Amino acid sequence: MRARYGIPLKITAGLTATAAAGLVYAAGFEARSFRLRRVTVPVLPPGMSDLRVLQVSDIHMVGGQGKKRAWLQSLAGLRPDFVVNTGDNLSDPDAVPEVLDALGPLMEFPGVYVFGSNDYYGPRLRNPARYLMEKAQGRHGLNGNKPVVGAVHNPWEGMRDAFDAAGWVNLTNTRGRLKLPQANLAFTGLDDPHIKRDRYERVAGGPDAEADFTMGVVHAPYLRSLDAFTADGYELVLAGHTHGGQLCIPFYGALVTNCDLDTDRVKGLSTHTVADRTSYLHVSAGCGTNRFTPVRFACPPEVTLLTLTARG
Repeated sequence: MRARYGIPLKITAGLTATAAAGLVYAAGFEARSFRLRRVTVPVLPPGMSDLRVLQVSDIHMVGGQGKKRAWLQSLAGLRPDFVVNTGDNLSDPDAVPEVLDALGPLMEFPGVYVFGSNDYYGPRLRNPARYLMEKAQGRHGLNGNKPVVGAVHNPWEGMRDAFDAAGWVNLTNTRGRLKLPQANLAFTGLDDPHIKRDRYERVAGGPDAEADFTMGVVHAPYLRSLDAFTADGYELVLAGHTHGGQLCIPFYGALVTNCDLDTDRVKGLSTHTVADRTSYLHVSAGCGTNRFTPVRFACPPEVTLLTLTARG
């Protein structure tokens, strides 16, 4: 007779309890453990004064998230020179007023923005394992997957109008400028590559020769966008979308990026090289989650204060 081996009841109970404790931590604590990341990037022309940039990304606001709103409001105390919003502000069609309330104090500062897929469309309940399957198959978003049917359309137009009224510059497949007391800045932005709304051909041509400094801005850091920015001579690109992997393994890191970017660059500052040109890339891990997966593990929610300094 073949022996049958089972898992002892105590071990099963212990694994179940550990998994439950991890879920409680990931949803009840870490997803609300907001952090400020500080990064220095040496990209400005020699002799130019430092610039302090607050990058806000992937808020994924849901109604009733008072702690997140209050934390975002408090960031105005950092007094940045300007704000860059890299999209996915919404995870609830009814949350536009709460997004605007949260960002209200920051909208008193100069700013630029692009939108992400969750600004346009409401999220759907998905099996998290599908992200691993899509990574293995090289499919992400609408890049290789079938078009989404029956998507919820978010009321993003009101959010856009409020940003514009505050003086924030819309960078949806276009270029824009900010005139600051210490510098004239230019920006080149793309709509979200995750849903194939990016149109780099409309903005190609490289940095603005009349500006003191030009940076690229995009929501999802797909390689085609990073390649285009870098080949055109941009020294800095800001992006979001990845959530830093969201559910990470301690001492190992992220398993997925939800795009074709490698996991080594899923968040924080790195570089991107095309031929003989290299640009700095900063990917924000964001400060929210999809409303259907409100958990983070080994990847706290964050906003980044970047200090741009002169090249050595």
